[in-house]
Amino acid sequence: MKINALVAHDAAKPLSSSAITLRPLQQQDVKIEILYCGVCHSDLHMARNEWAVSRYPLVPGHEIVGRVVETGADVMNFKPGDVVGVGVMVDSCRQCHFCQQKEEQYCESGFVATYNGIDKYTGDSTWGGYAQNVVVDQHFVVSVPQALPLAGVAPLLCAGVTVWSPLRHFGVKAGDKVGVVGLGGLGHMAVKLASAMGAEVTLFTTSPAKGEDALRLGAKRVVVSRDAQQMASAQTSLDFIVDCVSAPHDLDPYLATLKTNGRLVLVGIPEQPHQSPNVTPLVNRRLSISGSSIGSIQETQEMLDFCGEHNITADIELIAGEEIETAFARMLKGDVKYRFVIDMQATHW
Repeated sequence: MKINALVAHDAAKPLSSSAITLRPLQQQDVKIEILYCGVCHSDLHMARNEWAVSRYPLVPGHEIVGRVVETGADVMNFKPGDVVGVGVMVDSCRQCHFCQQKEEQYCESGFVATYNGIDKYTGDSTWGGYAQNVVVDQHFVVSVPQALPLAGVAPLLCAGVTVWSPLRHFGVKAGDKVGVVGLGGLGHMAVKLASAMGAEVTLFTTSPAKGEDALRLGAKRVVVSRDAQQMASAQTSLDFIVDCVSAPHDLDPYLATLKTNGRLVLVGIPEQPHQSPNVTPLVNRRLSISGSSIGSIQETQEMLDFCGEHNITADIELIAGEEIETAFARMLKGDVKYRFVIDMQATHW
């Protein structure tokens, strides 16, 4: 079935509207009319082949909210008309230890990415959400709470679950002192979710101008990380930190703000490695540095249900598809609060 999509044809050219062919509906597949798709920074990396793994033509987009329009014969969980979401994964091996324990993001064979992955039915690339429709196995589709504004739900499918997963996995609870490094697409969701969990949130930022916004989003304290006096005042005050910055930076000042047994979790992936941290405080205060990759399908559903209960969505700026290159340029400058979302109904194909 042919549909229209925003397609990257090579790294040097802007995305353009083109026809693509979706795979035939399999028995366990759900066909979704895409209503909204968030614009993740990884979409730009992939469109420009900055990670040297892009295969063209490529349709970005893995923060998808839409409406079910057709289901395969074996689909039991969804029906036409249901409002659903699709995140970063659309398949995995289903057999390995991690898939069996519902952690598909750590599939030993590697999960199949929503775009630029290999579709096991066709052998071709998977197509992402900058498009009119998508076809996805029901196991990798989640239900969207009815009360939430749908455009603001889209970024939850990547940015939201990426910070939710470590908060839940490492047992963050009410009363914990939680730090968030960086107030971008990921960071603003970390502030919202951690504060809704009952944690007391400290936001670390290089930009004093972001302080007021951080407090509005739920932070109790803002620390300007370039201010040595402010950083000193935060020493040994936190139980847990989520570091959402994807640029290389010194981790030692943040480790200094952790209490004994504290943990720093990295969810941003820099293009160049962070400098090696000082081992002494790690040893002397039993500190940990961890990483965390997106989240499982089960965690994604739990996160959406939590957001439905607490009326949480991302702060977004809505655009039409033809504005995507302008959005990419603004995103590079950090000129977005805090996620662009493509409105497919407003897009002229």
